[in-house]
Amino acid sequence: MGSAGGAAAYEALFDQAPCGLLVTSEDGMIRLVNRTFCDWVGHDRAALVDQRKLQELLTMGGRIFHQTHWAPLLQIQGSVAEVKLDLIHRDGHVIPMIMNAVRRQAGDAVRHEVAVFVAEDRHRYEREFVDARKRAEELLRKEREAQKALAAAQAELDLQHGAAVDRAAFAEQMVGIVSHDLRNPLSTIQMSAAVLVRGELTPRQHRSVEAISNAVSRSKRMIDDLLDFTQARIGRGLSVAPTELDLHAVVAQVVADLRPLFPDRRLAHVATGSGRCRVDEDRLAQLLGNLVNNAMAYGDPAGTVEVRSSIDPQAVVLSVHNDGAPIPPEALPTLFDAMTRGDRRGSGHSVGLGLFIVREIARAHGGSVAASSSAADGTTFVVTLPCGAQSGAPA
Repeated sequence: MGSAGGAAAYEALFDQAPCGLLVTSEDGMIRLVNRTFCDWVGHDRAALVDQRKLQELLTMGGRIFHQTHWAPLLQIQGSVAEVKLDLIHRDGHVIPMIMNAVRRQAGDAVRHEVAVFVAEDRHRYEREFVDARKRAEELLRKEREAQKALAAAQAELDLQHGAAVDRAAFAEQMVGIVSHDLRNPLSTIQMSAAVLVRGELTPRQHRSVEAISNAVSRSKRMIDDLLDFTQARIGRGLSVAPTELDLHAVVAQVVADLRPLFPDRRLAHVATGSGRCRVDEDRLAQLLGNLVNNAMAYGDPAGTVEVRSSIDPQAVVLSVHNDGAPIPPEALPTLFDAMTRGDRRGSGHSVGLGLFIVREIARAHGGSVAASSSAADGTTFVVTLPCGAQSGAPA
């Protein structure tokens, strides 16, 4: 290739380069420019060369930057790199561009060689990045506000929960105190009724005294249940004092003591196995009394309530069975919780603690209680206790 052909190739390479190329004087006057740059800014070469300064094609912000940074940097360090400036197209729209420049000294003359790249994609990415950052900062601000609000709500909830716990504990303590104090006047009434019943009374008076005695007995049982409930709820658990005893004999005596309370009902006892065990006799009587009362209240009045006691070397099993309408399946899981009932019928003399006390007595012995109920088989409560139960409290 000859020198003329090489010059033409170099000229074509300059003119059609994939970036804008300019040569300016030190004051920014455009002395040489390629076709690529002219096409980007919409000006003919004749309208730019020796006619316009580079800074005149910039936005106002770009002109200020050119004067305060661009020119001083070229003067001091001889080059600038990757400076993003906005140029104004002939029709007025703005084109973001990346510009690089080198200062060259040629004798007394100084020229700036500038390469320009369109940065619309980069500009869009930067704008999207800024927008995303703003959105992220806004989300972070909202999250912090939400966390602050949540912390405040949690603090308020903790205060309310603490106050509720304190009120509940106070109420339970008051129930225990009042229930304990009520036992003394009730004991006085019961002893007075016992004295009266031994005297000469008319049949009507005798029935009235018996009614008083029965009402006092029921009231004392309710108070005992409330005291046990309070003791269990404040974390102490029910106390038991196991002693060695003949299981069947004790259960038979409890059943015999319960029969007069239900003169119009049938109450039977069936014993299986033989041997002695260690349980709290008073608590055993309380447990059976609550189960029998429950069976009488909810069972078929024409049916028989059957108490079974069974003993083997490993366990004591007590069960109370009654016929009648079954307990709804959805009620079984919470049957032994306080203040619950198997259905809406009741004896009118219960505060819904009987089965709760049964469970707590079983737990205090290290045992358990379960219930099953169906229309075909009736309702059965089964209490299982270890034979060598020791004094303790629920787990």
